[in-house]
Amino acid sequence: MRLGVLDVGSNTVHLVVLDAVRDARPDPESSDRSTVRLMQYLTDDGTIDDDGVKALKKAVKRARKAAEKFGCEELVGMATSAIREARNGPEVLAKLEKAAGVPLRVLSGDQEAELTFLAARRWHGWASGRLLVLDIGGGSLEVALGIDESPEYRVSLPLGAGRLTRHFLKTDPPEKNQMTTLQRRVDKLLAPVAADLAELPAPDHVVVTSKTFRSLARLAGHSQAVIGPEERRRMALRDLQDWVPRLARIPAEQRMELPGITPERTHQIVAGAVVAESAMRHLGVDRVEVCPWALREGAILRRIDHMSGPENGDNLAPVGGGASAGGPPGGALRSSFV
Repeated sequence: MRLGVLDVGSNTVHLVVLDAVRDARPDPESSDRSTVRLMQYLTDDGTIDDDGVKALKKAVKRARKAAEKFGCEELVGMATSAIREARNGPEVLAKLEKAAGVPLRVLSGDQEAELTFLAARRWHGWASGRLLVLDIGGGSLEVALGIDESPEYRVSLPLGAGRLTRHFLKTDPPEKNQMTTLQRRVDKLLAPVAADLAELPAPDHVVVTSKTFRSLARLAGHSQAVIGPEERRRMALRDLQDWVPRLARIPAEQRMELPGITPERTHQIVAGAVVAESAMRHLGVDRVEVCPWALREGAILRRIDHMSGPENGDNLAPVGGGASAGGPPGGALRSSFV
């Protein structure tokens, strides 16, 4: 089955396409991505403004056309924290579903953490033992810990790099008092998580996902020799701590000259670095390994696991074609939920 996964996130609208085969490695064959940076379109009361809605609709329509071009038979649509927490989230979601031609499931923070954890577990395998997974998105930070494929502990915090940049870092580069206020906010929200995890058995392996962590690992980490074609990187806390104040002193345009800092992340990498450093420090993590799989791969894996038929109809029941979401009757794409 040619499967597409459409992820409407805080920074990008991203479609990945693959030939889904049960028990096979879920390698995407094609993809389409639009950078939106949705946090810049939020008003003071948390509403996505008209320009933001237009940007999202344009990106989703582009993804829908790409899914048709790539021959997708089924489309899994999901939206994360930016839509979930917007004051006008339901209204925006209805417009995006019409543009996509299929329903979009708004994932809770726990569901984001669970799917990301599943992806990391499958990538690193059972030999990694108890796994601690950290994921920094545009709107939230997810933390998950466990020894099985479903984490025994998971939490989602409003510590996304885009969100914090918008609320705390008003100048470029940020002023010292802005960094101090941001650090206090991050420390306050991470302290209870550290206390919770201190009551649980320590992890055997700590991995990080997301473009923010990957960018930081390119900058402050180092590659490691592994079997296979994928680059694998690790990052030590002390190296990251050295870079955080340096990043804060560099204007956004100049940060793009650094290894791993892309144009779409340069404005929010300082806040992302503060969250990454603080999470590692609070949780007593000296070193992390970057996992190339994250939320989208988790959604793909969950769908492939149920290819022979959903065992739980509430999780993966097919919901019909595009007409159910306001799309054209008889649309070619089926839809399913993760």
